[in-house]
Amino acid sequence: MKKPKWFVMFALLLSLSLVAAACADDDDDGDGAAGDADTVCAEDEFGCVEIAEGDPIVLGTLLVISGENAQLGQDSQNGAVLAADYVDGAFDGENGELLGHPIDFEHQDEGCSAEGGQAGAQRLVADLDRVVSVIGTSCSSAALGVADEILSSEGVVLMSPSNTSPDLAGPEHQPFYFRTAHNDLIQGAEAARFVSEELGLTTAATIHDGSTYADGLQGAFADAFTAAGGTITAQEAVQVGQKDMKPVLTQIAGTDPEFLFYPVFIPEGGAITAQAREIAELDGVELGGADGMLSPDFIGAAGAENAEGVYLSGPDLEFAGSFYADEFLPAYEDRFGDTTSVFHAHSFDAVAVVLEAIEEVAIDEGGTLFIPRTGLKDALAATSGYEGIVGTLTCDEAGDCNPGATMSVSQVKGGDFEVVWRSSE
Repeated sequence: MKKPKWFVMFALLLSLSLVAAACADDDDDGDGAAGDADTVCAEDEFGCVEIAEGDPIVLGTLLVISGENAQLGQDSQNGAVLAADYVDGAFDGENGELLGHPIDFEHQDEGCSAEGGQAGAQRLVADLDRVVSVIGTSCSSAALGVADEILSSEGVVLMSPSNTSPDLAGPEHQPFYFRTAHNDLIQGAEAARFVSEELGLTTAATIHDGSTYADGLQGAFADAFTAAGGTITAQEAVQVGQKDMKPVLTQIAGTDPEFLFYPVFIPEGGAITAQAREIAELDGVELGGADGMLSPDFIGAAGAENAEGVYLSGPDLEFAGSFYADEFLPAYEDRFGDTTSVFHAHSFDAVAVVLEAIEEVAIDEGGTLFIPRTGLKDALAATSGYEGIVGTLTCDEAGDCNPGATMSVSQVKGGDFEVVWRSSE
């Protein structure tokens, strides 16, 4: 069975580490990180996670797995589980082992909200003796100033597959926060380029829902569209849970945009789409959203007829190499059914990177593992040239690990999504 690039590199690094261990000085125990566990753990500000012989390496997940946006987080949770399955080099439907310890998960729901992020993070830090690292969050609003602060204050790495808000990599970046998802400064610029260059439009309006994700992405789009010579005719807001979108849509219609960009989530996105079709002044205006709506559930929420023709930007899933199409997707579909969002591969890579960092820093003393928390963070921060499914991952000082992300734009055609443009082309 062909192995993906990341697994080949993992095996190579493991081989090199074993050679280095064999050649080490006598005072190096050769069991992962240099030094004995007592010394390393005492010197680490946050100490070590101690995993007794036979006990599992536990990764937390903090994703939206209930409610109207559950498709986003469940898709990522499935990708994480598949990474633990594949750690032994093949998909067999069971979690594998690392350093002689089974891999297990503690799943928490962040509800795509700040309140959910806080509650879920607090439940995970209540289990600090077991949880080594956390994969999450799904929604940027569940991370920014909430889960990222709570977990970072306890020395717990939070690695997100789908947070895209630029603010998470801003001046207030938390040192234990990382992401394999793209930064929306990339998505906003590429969405604006598509509208400007591919569609040839010169005026646009935006709507956000007050969330960190939506506000940041519409701002990035507006800035890039203006820089390209376009005009933003209006930047309006709705509220999460709002049902009546006609007042704001009517106000926007009065500014005569050619394109309406609303990078919100499925419930609000479906309502905006359906009600925009009922306003005569918006007839002929192109409608577009982003990856928060890039799911079959959006078509259901908007209605197939209303969703027809809507453009949605997001990460390109046409990944290089054959592993994604030939091995990952068949394993996903066999175990979970059809994919429901676009971040399952980002989640797979997030877990794979974390497990490789654990391999690098863990100290094995008689079958008991000691994993230094700051050491794990530092190993992740040093990630460079890692060949994952979604591309080459290199983490910068702000925790962005996917600086070369390729974006695409899909259009709803015949009740399905069809990629119509890629930023790499």
